[in-house]
Amino acid sequence: PVAPSWRRQRPERGPFAGDWLNRACLRCPLSLSWLFQSQILALTWTSRFPEKVDLMFNAARFELARKRRGFNKSDLASKVGVDLRAVTAYERGEYEPSNETLTQIAKTLDFPIGWFAGGDLHQPLPQTASFRSQARMAARNRDAALASGALAFLLNDWLEDRFTLPESQLPDLREEEPEAAAMTLRQHWGLGEKPIKNVVHLIESKGVRVFSMAEDTAEVDAFSLWRETTPFVFLNTIKSAERSRFDAAHELGHLVLHRHADPKGKEIEHQANSFASAFLMPRGSILGHAPVLPSLNTLIQLKQHWIVSVAALAYRLHHLGALSDWHYRSLCIEMGQRGYRSTEPNEAPREMSLIFPQLFKALREDNVTKSDIANDLQINVDELDKLVFGLILVALDGGTNGLSGGRKKPDLRLVK
Repeated sequence: PVAPSWRRQRPERGPFAGDWLNRACLRCPLSLSWLFQSQILALTWTSRFPEKVDLMFNAARFELARKRRGFNKSDLASKVGVDLRAVTAYERGEYEPSNETLTQIAKTLDFPIGWFAGGDLHQPLPQTASFRSQARMAARNRDAALASGALAFLLNDWLEDRFTLPESQLPDLREEEPEAAAMTLRQHWGLGEKPIKNVVHLIESKGVRVFSMAEDTAEVDAFSLWRETTPFVFLNTIKSAERSRFDAAHELGHLVLHRHADPKGKEIEHQANSFASAFLMPRGSILGHAPVLPSLNTLIQLKQHWIVSVAALAYRLHHLGALSDWHYRSLCIEMGQRGYRSTEPNEAPREMSLIFPQLFKALREDNVTKSDIANDLQINVDELDKLVFGLILVALDGGTNGLSGGRKKPDLRLVK
């Protein structure tokens, strides 16, 4: 799909540098003079863990940071050197940690100390997010992924303050069966039955915000949700390109089929799988190319036409009646023997974001570095990289390292 144009716009929520600082000062006007007197503004950008802090502690941000690192309360209490009851009290907002304890918390959780003084965040809820492997997912892995989603919301808001991003073009197809819904969406987007060369590019151009997750577990493969009128998809980058494409199509199915329903349960997952299979491999296209009694090597060559896994192609052929039960079982046995359940033969190149390179190119032209963005969000650079497919921000290195010091604000202009 052709990438839409991007209109630069000025932020509406405070100056470019440090929205969290503005919010802290609004909550406590006396803190403004104290902050400048103690030179905390300089410390924020020059030292991740200043020796003295006196910021307004946000209990919700503390809890989110704990969950993002996969710690339970007992784990964190032990690492910080405080009582479990103290951690519970911090999260309930009953009282705040001392300066010394807060500094130790920031080091343990690897979040800048300014993170804990920011405003409240919009956090994804377990009941509104669709996880493909909910039944076998550990609670801490689910919570870490949802916390990553909250950071993605924060980054998305930061970008939307400065750019006009595509609006959602996802119709509500909850009244249709998955196979029919896939064809309806293809027709709605003018795709016909052609193979989709890049699923991430396509859904981004239709208003879906796509972020990556660098979770060190296969339990969390992907999830999606609606945030008001904006759809979000999160993809785990540890999977093969073909399986990640299927995950993206699966989550697209949830977004169009289950927007007003609880996106959980075996039947819901089966519907999303059926949608993804039909969306990536339309019936007419598959049957028009289906060989007679194909070998596994033939399917490995053929799968490159639709850029799907060989297992997904075999399943689709069997579902459409192009493979007998016996032939399909034989192919599945051979795939298992060759190790194709965990690896993919002739893997395709991984799909990356279409939007992020354009946005960050514009920011780079305005001398905005990835350190600037991370500082503005009060997260570390590594966390930022994990949200945007890892490679996108490499070109942003260099230039100034902070948001203070009189750096020129971005100009209003059209970015193509």
